[in-house]
Amino acid sequence: MDRRQKPSSPEQKRDLEARGGALTSHNDSRSSLNFSQLVLSAGKPKAPPALKHSKITYFEVEILDGQSKKPICIVDKVSPTSTLLDVKQKFHKECPQWYPSRVGLQLERKGPYLKDSINIQSLAVSSIITLYFTDLGQQVGWTTFFLTEYTGPLLIYLLFYIRLSTIYDQREIRKNFRHPVVHLACFCHCLHYTRHLLETLFVHKLSGGHTPLKNMIKGCAFYWGFTSWIAYYINHPRYTPPSFGHRQVSFAALTFMMCEAGNHFINVALAHQNHSGNQACFPSPTYNPFTWLFLLVSCPNYTYEVGSWISFTVMTQTLPVAIFAFLMIIQMSLWAQKKHRVYLKRFYPEVRRKAAMIPIIF
Repeated sequence: MDRRQKPSSPEQKRDLEARGGALTSHNDSRSSLNFSQLVLSAGKPKAPPALKHSKITYFEVEILDGQSKKPICIVDKVSPTSTLLDVKQKFHKECPQWYPSRVGLQLERKGPYLKDSINIQSLAVSSIITLYFTDLGQQVGWTTFFLTEYTGPLLIYLLFYIRLSTIYDQREIRKNFRHPVVHLACFCHCLHYTRHLLETLFVHKLSGGHTPLKNMIKGCAFYWGFTSWIAYYINHPRYTPPSFGHRQVSFAALTFMMCEAGNHFINVALAHQNHSGNQACFPSPTYNPFTWLFLLVSCPNYTYEVGSWISFTVMTQTLPVAIFAFLMIIQMSLWAQKKHRVYLKRFYPEVRRKAAMIPIIF
């Protein structure tokens, strides 16, 4: 058996102790260094993994003049999620004289104007999109349009009703007695346009779109001009009452009130459907009997509107009202047929057996 030799001299003992102490101190320093590195590595937050850059394709929209084809502006860095309204706003920053509602953009020079809600990616064939610009002119909001159009007839009729001295001869006014139908006609006329104004403010949810100022001028000229003609004859001192007297006036007034009520309830039903966001089915009648006309026609609000003016014609028995009612029938039928075609595309099974405005005729 081997026996380990013990250090024989004190010098060897001291030498071994010194080496052991050096080794121990070296091991301690290495362990403390490893421990500190471990603590530091645990305390430091780990760097997030490098993100992979997603490839986003931006578009350039080149806007040309619709008549001369000359370039006007290039809108760059348009993201795929942008809409045409975003492009119009960027275009407005480059060309401040044309604000977004005045800008009309087309894919082709003689094509239809694109809607603001269209996604720009749906128009892209390549990274460069070419659009044609048309200045739509001065624009007004739809709320302003309808309020101006309906306020005029309300005030104009009242000016004729009070019989201003600048309109009628005062001697004839003193001689002739005013028939009760004149007061009733004023009440019905004011009720009609007051309903339109209140529904514009509180019932109809008009889009944020705009319409050219010239359209408002045309509409105001039509409504204001006919109101002046109608009011002049009905409130004239020589106005003659209807041929069948009280019976004719009462029947026509009752029909007028029913049509006004029906028109209001139809508009409320349509507005309620739009509020609920349920666009998947054709507008259906409710428990209100005035809405049951939905079972026969697609646009009962136009039906009631026409009925109001026909009954007002019978009640007053004047030629200007008859001409105005005839023109309203033509205009309402055109609007109703246009909307009926839209309903046929979206709700064919429910609409195929219905008329547009008047059963069987339209």
